[in-house]
Amino acid sequence: MPFIPHTEKDTREMLEAIGADSIEELFDEIPKELRIEHLYGVPEALSEMQITRLMRERAHQDGSPQCYIGAGAYEHHIPAAVWDIATRGEFYSAYTPYQAEASQGTLQTIYEYQTMITALTGLDVSNASLYDGASGLAEAALMAVRANRRVKTGLVLLAPGVNPVYEKVAHAITGGQGLTFEWLPQDATTGNVAFDQLPEGKNPVAVVMQQPSFPGTLEDVDRLTDWAHAEGAFAIGIANPVSLALMKAPGQWGEQGADIACGEGQPLGVPLSSGGPYYGYMTCKQKHVRQMPGRIVGRTTDLDGNPGFALTLQAREQHIRRTKATSNICTNQGLMVTASTIYMSLLGVDGIAHVARRSHANTARLVDGLCEIDGIERLYDGPYFHEVALKFDRPVAPVLDAVADRNIIGGYDLTDHAGTDALLICATETKTEADIDACIGAFKGAMGK
Repeated sequence: MPFIPHTEKDTREMLEAIGADSIEELFDEIPKELRIEHLYGVPEALSEMQITRLMRERAHQDGSPQCYIGAGAYEHHIPAAVWDIATRGEFYSAYTPYQAEASQGTLQTIYEYQTMITALTGLDVSNASLYDGASGLAEAALMAVRANRRVKTGLVLLAPGVNPVYEKVAHAITGGQGLTFEWLPQDATTGNVAFDQLPEGKNPVAVVMQQPSFPGTLEDVDRLTDWAHAEGAFAIGIANPVSLALMKAPGQWGEQGADIACGEGQPLGVPLSSGGPYYGYMTCKQKHVRQMPGRIVGRTTDLDGNPGFALTLQAREQHIRRTKATSNICTNQGLMVTASTIYMSLLGVDGIAHVARRSHANTARLVDGLCEIDGIERLYDGPYFHEVALKFDRPVAPVLDAVADRNIIGGYDLTDHAGTDALLICATETKTEADIDACIGAFKGAMGK
């Protein structure tokens, strides 16, 4: 916050009220060995004018480089109206809408968001968001265990294209509850599932697939969804919401569609913001809705026949018996959801589809240019959306450093994940032809060195 109004008198009165002699005594339960004596790199107290200047100078040190990193968070143009509306007081300060009679605006906004997300994913019901896409996978896996009661193994199989960070987060959240995660075999040529090597007799509770995949490939989700159902497992789909304006929705995958869809909502009107806050979306089939975590807003009518909105199926530990709760999620990422709702409303289906097409076209132009450089080629064959893995004949990190000297963030070093010198690169609709040519030129210079 830019202004802290507490005076020394305020602090003293607060300490007297709670029976502490000093701020240090208030925090005396923190062991001394865990305390730090100094904030290194932070100057002595400055005036408001001085600190404002200092922070601006430090912010300028980051510069304004062109960014070609994707890997789960994407730079899209956000119309000015999105955050001009989202940061109005009535949205910006809105809290969890416990009291429907006082929260109709907030509830309607969330209801509209849910409606739009179900339209994109092709499934029946959406919740009112989760913390982020990674924890969304964890929640989807736990939901599958609750809903797919015929399977008791707690085993979740992951297609090789699932974001590895998502797997780590899901394991951290659910490992203590008996869930285990195993990777399905990978086809080295396509980077996708090796269908001729799929395991038998594993009895998984769920199979997770990502479309587009983490390295940018397009999985045969129809075939994998049908295989999951044949194995008695739930099919969980992770999808980039912008891609769904062009590509088949998870609810249409295979003969029966995915059972649950989840993912990161950041591409829909939320800036990169140095890592957050973002939010996770989740949708599912109607028959599984009682096992869905988070909040759900429903539309109803009052005694006079007027339409209204209210929280429904509130399966949280503070509303029902804790042992029966499906979620401990508190305040949802309401502000991010509001921004996404405004973004989707302004662009509409055609607008989001245009963003998707321009992103794909820019990526195709970029990849074609990079692959003309000696030492760079595509890592995997097959189609892609707006992200591609490239194989290099040398370590990627020094190349990225050289490209950065030209004010370009050249992509995500995929070497550890791919097992070879590789780069994941992404271009969205924000890039012009001149931008892309400059990026290709920067890589030519770096590879020449």
